Amino acid sequence: MEQQLDPAAVRAAADRIAGRVRTAPVVPAADGLWYALEHLQHTGSFKARGAVNFLAAHHAAGTLPRAGVTIASGGNAGLACAWAARAHGVPATVFVPTTAPRVKVERLRAYGADVRLVGERYADALAACQEFTAATGALGSHAYDHPLVAAGAGTLLEEIRTGLPGVDTVVVAVGGGGLFAGVATAARAHGIRVVAVEPENCRALHAALAAGRPVDVTVDSVAADSLGATRVSADALAAARHPDVTSVLVPDSAVTEARRALWQEHRIVVEAGAATALAAVREAGAPLGERVAVVLCGANTDPSDL
Repeated sequence: MEQQLDPAAVRAAADRIAGRVRTAPVVPAADGLWYALEHLQHTGSFKARGAVNFLAAHHAAGTLPRAGVTIASGGNAGLACAWAARAHGVPATVFVPTTAPRVKVERLRAYGADVRLVGERYADALAACQEFTAATGALGSHAYDHPLVAAGAGTLLEEIRTGLPGVDTVVVAVGGGGLFAGVATAARAHGIRVVAVEPENCRALHAALAAGRPVDVTVDSVAADSLGATRVSADALAAARHPDVTSVLVPDSAVTEARRALWQEHRIVVEAGAATALAAVREAGAPLGERVAVVLCGANTDPSDL
């Protein structure tokens, strides 16, 4: 299926996934700051949006094979893919690194996925997934680097606009860039600023901007299980070049502190990747806008270390 990521693709995704995903509540957190509670989404992260859009589009086009779907994931995209595949009655084979949190692996199996543990990095799982796709004829999905996946994620922006009229800035964590690319593409049509936040040692987008093209980076962060892509998507890089986008890096210490603060101040439990967006707001020391929405994008975590 030929697809491109643009505002029209995000609008089409919104129609396709309507009634199949949860609308994200947008709640006040402090003066001028709101949280988009996307961690309450089906499967525990925003990834459900892209998975539903991807599979629904292929189902409608008659290109969803009996062999099912396969994906490589740090955990969250695999959960979403397995959940969406179950709804379509097709098998899901999910490749994850051996470093994936146990809570995510257990939930994958609970969704009925065939879980394959391969290597220590997402890139290792991706290579194994691509081999499996070629050998079996299964439909290969991607955790972030596909227009249908990114467009599905981008549907969150319109819900933020509805929940927070007049929003001027959306702050979002970046791993491989699917959520960021989709949100930034949708935001561009409304003149909304987007702040793209990465841990200092998971900086695929930041490095791509510096190099002028997607490049491989080393991954070493407390948020690596969800933001640990070694290379950002071309769509994310293109979105980041827009003047209304700012790329920001935060230290792991700030991510850990932001995650703990969400629990202590609001009794919100999120994974480190989701807390990364809030870490940028706390580190900024100055307002990022008059009406700022921070996306809390995932909650697949073990809360015992809070």
